[in-house]
Amino acid sequence: MQQLLNGLFIGSIYALFAVGFALVFGILDRLNLAHPAVFAASAFIGIELVTVGGLPFWAALPAVAVVGALLGLIVERVAFRPLKGRADAHFAGLISSIAVAGMLIALLQWRYGAETRRFPADTFPATRFDVLGAQVTLLQVVIVAVCLALVAGLTWLVARSRLGRGMRAVAENPTAARVLGVNVDRVTATTFAISAALGAVAGALFAMNVSSAQLGMGSAIELKGLAVIVVGGMGSLPGALVGGLLLGVAEVFAVQYLGSAWRDLVAFALLFGILLLRPQGLFGGRKARQV
Repeated sequence: MQQLLNGLFIGSIYALFAVGFALVFGILDRLNLAHPAVFAASAFIGIELVTVGGLPFWAALPAVAVVGALLGLIVERVAFRPLKGRADAHFAGLISSIAVAGMLIALLQWRYGAETRRFPADTFPATRFDVLGAQVTLLQVVIVAVCLALVAGLTWLVARSRLGRGMRAVAENPTAARVLGVNVDRVTATTFAISAALGAVAGALFAMNVSSAQLGMGSAIELKGLAVIVVGGMGSLPGALVGGLLLGVAEVFAVQYLGSAWRDLVAFALLFGILLLRPQGLFGGRKARQV
């Protein structure tokens, strides 16, 4: 039970990170590889807001989300929008996003140096609860609650709101959406902002959970985020949630029973097996875009 709960907690962070990936890929058909850099940058910014700005963690987290949204707007404006008219816009945007990610990591190294940064020890209460014989910290409960609340809110936004209808119209056919009066550029920018805000929150929670932030932390989670959205189903938000939880549980049990060296092997082998049995992912995939 202890390992299962630990897996669900770390899987919640994977899921939140992957949902941001899946949002841009599912709505805009773009793979934003600057997303891991936003994840890392937000962890450092969250630590600075707490240590230098004196903000409590509950106030720093929304501020980190706002900063992440701004970074998402910058990524869309710099890496993707100038290339949208090209025949190879998908591939060119992917390469451009890698370049922006490299620039962002370089700025982080200039600002914070290469050393590991940490939240102060008293940033979050060390309260613990007993659940079915296992111990759960208050931070872990908050991580799961924030993850579920954000994914549920995003699912409602995409399914029920006016913005969500615009997103779905752009996902189905951007040319037809523009003809029908949808501001495609505004929807695109908003989608990037929401995606990056989710990645920013995931970065701050991850740094708080492991008590450290490093420049390479985004690269370490990038492959897992990509695997999660493939297994969950391309563009599926519930699929990204379930896939992230599965990956977290698989990692924790692999470390518990086989050792840390087997963590990634067992986790990715499990996800690969799911794809062999269900190539379209757990929640299927949307139809190919018509242009």
